[in-house]
Amino acid sequence: MLDVKMIRQNADFVKEQLGHRGVAASDIDDLLAADKQRRELIAKSEQLKSTRNKVSGEISQKKRNKEDASAEIAEMQKVSAEVKELDEQRRTIDAQVQDMAAHLPNMPHPDVPVSLKEEDAVELRRIGTPRKFDFTPKAHWDIGEDLGILDFERGAKVSGSRFLYYVGDGAKLERAVYNFFLDQHEAEGYTEVLPPYMVTDESMYGTGQFPKFKEDAFRITTQDLTLIPTAEVPLVNYYRDEVIPAEKLPVYFTALSPAFREEAGSAGRDTKGLIRLHQFNKVEMVKFTKPEDSWDELEKLTNNAESLLKKLGLPYHVITLTTGDMSFTAAMTHDLEVWFPEQDKYREISSCSNCTDFQARRAHIQYRDDDGKLQFVHTLNGSGLAVGRTVAAILENYQNEDGTVTIPDVLVPYMHGKTKIEKQG
Repeated sequence: MLDVKMIRQNADFVKEQLGHRGVAASDIDDLLAADKQRRELIAKSEQLKSTRNKVSGEISQKKRNKEDASAEIAEMQKVSAEVKELDEQRRTIDAQVQDMAAHLPNMPHPDVPVSLKEEDAVELRRIGTPRKFDFTPKAHWDIGEDLGILDFERGAKVSGSRFLYYVGDGAKLERAVYNFFLDQHEAEGYTEVLPPYMVTDESMYGTGQFPKFKEDAFRITTQDLTLIPTAEVPLVNYYRDEVIPAEKLPVYFTALSPAFREEAGSAGRDTKGLIRLHQFNKVEMVKFTKPEDSWDELEKLTNNAESLLKKLGLPYHVITLTTGDMSFTAAMTHDLEVWFPEQDKYREISSCSNCTDFQARRAHIQYRDDDGKLQFVHTLNGSGLAVGRTVAAILENYQNEDGTVTIPDVLVPYMHGKTKIEKQG
């Protein structure tokens, strides 16, 4: 969440920057008008409370002198009633200001490409050369079904569209991928966490999913719980309402979890395969850092995700998303997109974002600086990586003309020495 005081003091700048993210200037004006009304109510209430304290002192003095204080008592009762009414109005306007601020996205970093179009993203680097096939490469869903390792038909029968079964070597490959990811991140200094898969509304608010994206979540209707859309939510909220000792920073967490996505607005997009599912596994990386370190940490985070693709031998490129295409909470996002031969293009497999203090303000996560003053940490998150999309990329990039799939060398130990996936019996 943005600091309302900062918005008040830099209104024109905030309008310009958030305008790059599609926010109307009138939304800022409405917020500032409500904030002005809130501050006026506070001032009136404080003034009346001061009057009430003065009158109370006069009443006490008259009672000690055995004088009639009925006029002062009547005045105090009137003032108390006014204070109560003003405080009720303030609570209402407080909620309105909070709600308005909660719907505003993070401020973009100056180096983020300014555009509301995703195609204006800037490519930072391209790693690896797409393989040239001597045959026409197949789509990963056809490869998986032909080998008997991906069963979309039964997934749809049991759970509906955008669900599937991984079978035999398909399940083993998925498990090999995420175990490889976790081991790599542990070697890079991340602490592995097994988090809850359901979280409260307060937790969803803390990382910015609520209230703006509440309709896109899978909710447990009988309780104040939501199925997590990413392990980022329970990982960031690990320190909610806490002060992290400065000497512990930076803190690195990694976690494997299922991600549950409504995928609202994606009707007709990627209806086949592993790209856009309602439930998929993802290994997440989350960092808590001091503000002065967060931009260096974003580059390290991105490199951590890249190292996985390099070791898997998968061609990819890194792009910086535009102001209009970043996530709600991000100040800057580097996307990793892996090459899919059948589609003849790169597809997203990881988003690495610096959320600055946006989430920390919502979740009240702080540390003490060198002067002992409380400051908000910066939070960062990145997929390391989306597991299903990694499996899909492996199937397409390592497919053979005879229909088999060669297992990347780094995954062979995780597949118990198996070097190739063949048709299941």
